[in-house]
Amino acid sequence: SSHPFMPLMCFTLMFCVVSGTHVTPPHSTIRPGFPVPANTNSPAVRKAARFGVYRYNNSSNDLFLFKESQIKKAMVQIVRGLKYMLHVEIKRTVCEKRDHSSLDSCHFQREKNLQQMLRCYFEVWITPWTHEVHIPVAHCH
Repeated sequence: SSHPFMPLMCFTLMFCVVSGTHVTPPHSTIRPGFPVPANTNSPAVRKAARFGVYRYNNSSNDLFLFKESQIKKAMVQIVRGLKYMLHVEIKRTVCEKRDHSSLDSCHFQREKNLQQMLRCYFEVWITPWTHEVHIPVAHCH
């Protein structure tokens, strides 16, 4: 008998160590938890931030791609998957959008008049067992 929350449990135990303790997956009798602080350096948080950056880049009309420079604060909430609430600083890179570059190989602008930093709030909702990612909120200023 396969338990519907097993994929979440596996994902959670592997990636989502929050404040030194494992987040327990919800059971049908328990309401999903409140947001809890997440480690801004964890691979799962960094991946979620990158999804937010993709969303920003897709909707901006800037000539250049932006990339996350610092994750200032991260919260995670278990709601039919993992919902990340992220405060992220992003900076303009030297990569032009039309080149379809991989962000990992894009360096930040060095030229003074092209440098730009934005503060963003992203909500990134990942459903690991369906490999779905939704980004309902991406505000940058």
